[in-house]
Amino acid sequence: MRESKDIFACCGLNCSECGAYIATQKNDDSKRMEVAKQWSEMYKTDIKPEDINCNGCRSEEQKFSYCNICEIRKCCTEKELENCAGCVMYTCDKLEDFFKTAPDARTALDKLLK
Repeated sequence: MRESKDIFACCGLNCSECGAYIATQKNDDSKRMEVAKQWSEMYKTDIKPEDINCNGCRSEEQKFSYCNICEIRKCCTEKELENCAGCVMYTCDKLEDFFKTAPDARTALDKLLK
């Protein structure tokens, strides 16, 4: 069972378990370096440690740069929903595509739906 301090992104990812979120909350530069290297390799792009700053998907003050262009986050925000589990269209095509790479997000949203 999840702890009450867990926060979830619109898509169902657990922000509290995300390396960028953890590095930011702990102000841990070595964790930022670790996450930047891991994500650069995983996503075949160049992510710098200084890019690893995030207070969670729903944060307006500081979130990882991808969150600014995330279609799932944009949709959820426009509908003024805490996460996609609260949407009458749950699950939509955007989420179904995302769940192919992040099945844990579906599990979390399904639990939040109940």
